Amino acid sequence: MLIRRTVIARPKEIDEIKKKAKHKKEKRGTADEDTENIGLYGYFLLSIPVITFGLGTWQVGRRQWKLDLIKDLEERLHREPIEIPENLDELIKLEYCPIKVRGEFLYDKEFIIGPRSLIIDGHGANEGKGNLISNSSTNKGYNIVTPFKLDDRDLVILVNRGWLPHKFKNPEERKKTHVEGTLELTGINRLTEKRPQFSFKNDPEKSIWNYKDLYQMAEYANTAPIFLDMMESFPGEEMPIGSQTRVNLRNEHLSYIITWFGLSGIIGFYWYRMFILKRPIF
Repeated sequence: MLIRRTVIARPKEIDEIKKKAKHKKEKRGTADEDTENIGLYGYFLLSIPVITFGLGTWQVGRRQWKLDLIKDLEERLHREPIEIPENLDELIKLEYCPIKVRGEFLYDKEFIIGPRSLIIDGHGANEGKGNLISNSSTNKGYNIVTPFKLDDRDLVILVNRGWLPHKFKNPEERKKTHVEGTLELTGINRLTEKRPQFSFKNDPEKSIWNYKDLYQMAEYANTAPIFLDMMESFPGEEMPIGSQTRVNLRNEHLSYIITWFGLSGIIGFYWYRMFILKRPIF
């Protein structure tokens, strides 16, 4: 025999059930209404803190990459000097490494690059204070590049002998800086560089060199495409100032990180205040 039981809810319980159902419906309706109120404009604004947060994260990686690059550069510059390897292709992996050579300068194909600012301890002389040479002087100088014939092998390379003031643009003045005979020197191995933006092209026929195109220079001077920034300065008032290798690398990624994350946080906060809390920005 089938027995049916009928449960009759009390009026009070029925009211509570209705209130809960009504509350859920109102809550669901409010969520739908909020979504509709955000609209395309709201979602467009929301994309800004998302994008800036991504840029900040990207700059964190870029900063670490730059720190590793600076560390590697400093390590290379302070290595013990080595001789030019037999396989010249290995020099590509030895940029910024000290190379020692023995031989003599060949002055008939000497030329200058510039104008160039004087570099002191890896930084431009006009980037700081307390230098003995005025800013007007550092803006009017040249790097003097001279072919150098090795005495232990049939090889001629290019050596940046250093920085000279503007008056040494005259070849007759540069003769005062010549050093004859066999000598030993150490230079920083440098590779070719791309033409800087807004820089004029080199004109070898007129002996105008605005940037270091190593292969173009080697062809002009009839040398191997090997370039050393001489580290020493030979004694004497008329001698070039050596060690003209710029070693500082700009590392402003921390400021970029703060900027992007700051924008992301600020814009995100005001978006939440405007579209979620329904409050004015100010």
